[in-house]
Amino acid sequence: MSDSGEIWTAIRLTLGLAFISTIVLLSIATPIAWWLARSSRSWKEIVAAVVAMPLVLPPTVLGFYLLIFLGPDGPGGAFAGLWGARSVAFTFEALIFGSVVYSLPFVVQPLRNAFVAVGSRAMEAAATLRASPRDAFWSVAVPLARPGFLTGAIFGFAHTVGEFGVVLMIGGSIPGETKVLSIAIYDYVETLRWTEAHILSAGMVVFAFIVVLAMLLIEKRLGRVLR
Repeated sequence: MSDSGEIWTAIRLTLGLAFISTIVLLSIATPIAWWLARSSRSWKEIVAAVVAMPLVLPPTVLGFYLLIFLGPDGPGGAFAGLWGARSVAFTFEALIFGSVVYSLPFVVQPLRNAFVAVGSRAMEAAATLRASPRDAFWSVAVPLARPGFLTGAIFGFAHTVGEFGVVLMIGGSIPGETKVLSIAIYDYVETLRWTEAHILSAGMVVFAFIVVLAMLLIEKRLGRVLR
């Protein structure tokens, strides 16, 4: 495969991983964030702490335990046996699973903050209009929490694109399957292919700038709306 072919393959793989992971993240994080924002359970902060643990855990530690979980002797091995495989580790599906686990707090926290900001008054008003809890959630809470959804989606997508440690531990560096951008940069540096490393690294810098700028613009617009 040519150098440009390798680069474009890594880019396509990374964007596909980030897109799928973001959809899964939003699907999982929304009910968790809603429960954390609305529940009065005394132990909800224990759940919040478990969700937030990837923020402080070294990626290699999280990746190690995910590797065991997805490996042939873990639940992932039993699951893979359904289609005759020995392990889910070192597959694209493993990257999705690891990315969701590692990026979950980056999506849950903005959503939780957004749901807290919605408050109870709007939900009570919807209830007085005979809206069911489900209808009130979709017609009132979700639209009002839209900035949180946007922030969470951007954070989840960007964090997945930039992740290295976890995806290296559970996916390795298989061209066309698990060799995402961060792994490709590492491989290029290891083999002294500085031009390719510069191209991908510069692209990641531009991407990071766009993400930060987008977040600042969202916060600025949100501030205007709230005033």
